[in-house]
Amino acid sequence: MSTPSLASGPEGPDALRPLLDTVLDALTEGAGARGGPLPAGGPDEVAARVRDVVGDVLPEEGDPDALRHLVAMLAEGSADPAHTLCAAHLHCPPLAVATAADLAASALNPSMDSWDQAPAASELESLVTRSLAREVYGIPPRGAGLYRYAAPPRGATSHEAPAPANAPDALVTTGGTESNQLALLLAREALGPDVQLVCGANAHHSLPRAAWLLGLPAPVIVPTPTGTLDPAALDDVLPAGPHLVAATAGTTDAGLIDPLPEIAAVCERQHARLHVDAAYGGTLLFSARHRPKLTGLSAAATVTLDLHKLGWQPVAAGLLAVRDPADLAALRYRADYLNADDDTEAGLPDLLGRSLRTTRRPDILKIAVTLKTLGRTGLAALVDQVCDRAREFADLVQNHPGFELHDRPVISTVLFRPARVGDDAVAAVRRRLLVDGRAVLGRATLGGRLWLKATLLNPHTRLDDLAALMKLVEGNTPR
Repeated sequence: MSTPSLASGPEGPDALRPLLDTVLDALTEGAGARGGPLPAGGPDEVAARVRDVVGDVLPEEGDPDALRHLVAMLAEGSADPAHTLCAAHLHCPPLAVATAADLAASALNPSMDSWDQAPAASELESLVTRSLAREVYGIPPRGAGLYRYAAPPRGATSHEAPAPANAPDALVTTGGTESNQLALLLAREALGPDVQLVCGANAHHSLPRAAWLLGLPAPVIVPTPTGTLDPAALDDVLPAGPHLVAATAGTTDAGLIDPLPEIAAVCERQHARLHVDAAYGGTLLFSARHRPKLTGLSAAATVTLDLHKLGWQPVAAGLLAVRDPADLAALRYRADYLNADDDTEAGLPDLLGRSLRTTRRPDILKIAVTLKTLGRTGLAALVDQVCDRAREFADLVQNHPGFELHDRPVISTVLFRPARVGDDAVAAVRRRLLVDGRAVLGRATLGGRLWLKATLLNPHTRLDDLAALMKLVEGNTPR
């Protein structure tokens, strides 16, 4: 048996080309067999098809066609976020250019725990994370000189100076859950082990879970009957002592944004530290039209961002922006084989304090490629497009006598339900469409009622697609 080919090195591209053809053909085959946004038949039938294709997981002799068979099986059995009727979750269709960049990252396989494993990737990560942190904290990357120096020598290609030591920074994470956990960890290290989380009932579950994981006092959960955190209610419940207030910019259920300026004012008056979970809504920053919705964001000590939500990146593409980079000193750790003192003193960058993980992928590459390829204008167009489509869908629902609309969308989430039926019927129609593989809708309970949730992240979705979705719901609702 010949030695299997490698993905990198001089022969890597030639080895990958025929395999890429195999993968692309298998993706087409699997999507055709699926025929919709979700495989039909429900969990039991999908599991049976997977078991049938996989057979013996570790056979005595290998199967040279395994790549084609397994990729086709996975494509047939996947929820396709690029399908216009797949709109349940914060699960975006990734951009082709970002996915291609992710292939390069997989082939080169840098490990972001020491410079000698990722020389260029580590510098790229430093450039991109600091640029995105400046975006969050409202510091222009060009202009009045804060991050610039005198004109470079003739032939130089950049006016950018290294960021000063006190510049905002950001860490790459696996997503909102890790970012929120890191935010609580940094708060604990800055304020002490008695720091208490205070958040609304609308906050993501990862926040109180992180408080438990870190051994912090039980969180104070503020009721949010309107769906957002009320600053007056927050002010009333903040007792003496160190506190981390977590606000949300883009709730999971309805895509709502807490009143950030007012919450920041409460935190300043009460001497509480502020964290904003903007995993969903953070990329509104790219849109001149929608950026004002995030006014007050820059008051936060830490901000969670997820570009694999409203950023069209393959999973994972999370970030935690940090206003004061001195907070990151809490993550410093010494492991002689990765960041020996004499190596760092000699100028080799220390990457170990950039994450709680050791081995990690260069997820920054796909982000950097997307930012450079689309630019601010291209990203803003995508953000504006899905937000516009959500408003148009809300209009369709509002004007249809057979449906109820929960409220106007703030970002790109629309909650609706068939009119004149109970919650059991709402739950049943969702499951029927899932099992039939015809549409993928989420669910949310707000105001004591169950709603169907359409989270619109696909810029290719058209109003006709959404009208067809409503017909499917209407035609499958038990009466």
